[in-house]
Amino acid sequence: MAKLKTWIRAARPRTVLLSFSGVLMGGFLSIAEGNCNYFALVLCASTAILLQILSNLANDLGDYKKGTDNAQRKGPQRELQSGSISEKEMKLGIVFTGLSCLFSGGLLLLSVFLTNHSLVDLAIFAILGIAAILAALLYTLGKRPYGYRGLGDLFCFIFFGWAAVFGTYYLSTKNLDFNILLPASAMGFMSNAVLNINNMRDFENDRASGKNSLVVKIGLQRAFVYHLLLIIGSFTMLTLFCIVKHLRFYCYAFWLLAPLFAKDLVQIKKTKPTQLDPMLPKQVVNTFLLTMVFGITLLF
Repeated sequence: MAKLKTWIRAARPRTVLLSFSGVLMGGFLSIAEGNCNYFALVLCASTAILLQILSNLANDLGDYKKGTDNAQRKGPQRELQSGSISEKEMKLGIVFTGLSCLFSGGLLLLSVFLTNHSLVDLAIFAILGIAAILAALLYTLGKRPYGYRGLGDLFCFIFFGWAAVFGTYYLSTKNLDFNILLPASAMGFMSNAVLNINNMRDFENDRASGKNSLVVKIGLQRAFVYHLLLIIGSFTMLTLFCIVKHLRFYCYAFWLLAPLFAKDLVQIKKTKPTQLDPMLPKQVVNTFLLTMVFGITLLF
């Protein structure tokens, strides 16, 4: 049986912070509203993290079975590829994590029902939760995984951006404010930037293996331009939110992080795609820092 540390590696902890950042952004927005359900906030965070782990385990299995995880892949060796976890064990791990997602999500829905949300809200978020689980599984699993058809960025934007931020905000406040889609879009863009670095790193191997990620479809040069636009788009969305909400001047403090992102853009441009792996956790940490700086200024 695989050891605990092996399962921790399979869960890919360096990506978990990304899923937490979206919920955290929604939490900051709801606290700033002055009407936050902290119990729902905690359950949103736990469900998002479990969904991220489920996606990581499913990706390990899906890419292994399709032959994408091979000796030519430049990222960290995955657990099925290395033999640290057997295929049977991975399937059991996916089932266990999926059930954990259902349990955490079920508690979240129960808290929604008990805090006077309508049955319509309950139904919508139940459907959204099931869709999130299916999205986590079908990125690389199944006969027609959407990650192999260049649709990963779209689903990443929806679930790590709009669903994570707007969903957390609404469940915590019961307030339907569509302006929240601006910071939600910012988080979606940042999440896509993480995925884009991953796909730029794996470009050659993905292309040879038939994994038609967006980077494979548009090529490396356009992928860098796309990455630049994602970073610019994220800062633009946050700025527009500050303007629309008439926030105080210090809420623009997140712009102080712009040089950090600019430095990484230069580094990405200068680095060979196969050597981009160290930039991936940097993008995750930068996204978290952006969330923290923007969120904290909202509270004052």
